[in-house]
Amino acid sequence: MKKILISVAALALATSGAFAQNTVDIKTVDTDGNGTVSLAEAQAVWKDLTEDAFKAADADASGELSAEELATLPAPAQ
Repeated sequence: MKKILISVAALALATSGAFAQNTVDIKTVDTDGNGTVSLAEAQAVWKDLTEDAFKAADADASGELSAEELATLPAPAQ
């Protein structure tokens, strides 16, 4: 039983990074200070962000991400 608990704990720790929430502040990403994030600004932080993934996060199809939309992106790769 003890080995099972240790294994489960190790597995939980190993996978927790995959589900890490995005904690990036919009002020850090919004380099032009207009209150939204463009694809170029987002790709400066999320190096592997595709245009399709950006469009999927852009719920209102404005071409820019609001703070709420930005929060839906996964945590950037370290």
